[in-house]
Amino acid sequence: MERFSISMEEDLVKKFDGHLERRGYSNRSEAVRDLVRKALIDEEWQAGEEVVGVITLVYDHHQRQLQDKLTAIQHDHHDRIVSATHVHMDHHNCLEVIIVKGEAREIREMADLLKAAKGVKSGELTAASTGRKL
Repeated sequence: MERFSISMEEDLVKKFDGHLERRGYSNRSEAVRDLVRKALIDEEWQAGEEVVGVITLVYDHHQRQLQDKLTAIQHDHHDRIVSATHVHMDHHNCLEVIIVKGEAREIREMADLLKAAKGVKSGELTAASTGRKL
């Protein structure tokens, strides 16, 4: 471990300590490490490197032709899909969780197409790292 110190305004430190408490961190160092990792993951995505992520969709499966459209988009991008899980939440709503791996631009493009499909109530892309550069 290498140690370094950080100077910051008192008000910002208080807000940061509140953040640590709400998130359950035992110390500031672990929280700073997580913030640094998040920044590095953001850089991987911005640089267009190979990344991993999770696309989460909630949609009404009664929406006409939506299921076919979502399936077609996934087939068009099959080489970027690692796994997909479909959950029937109630009579109308389904949850689809798609684990993806590939170039950041291609992953974003696929996520945008899925989220924009008519009938999708909620769509989210969670960016992660392959871990090779962290």
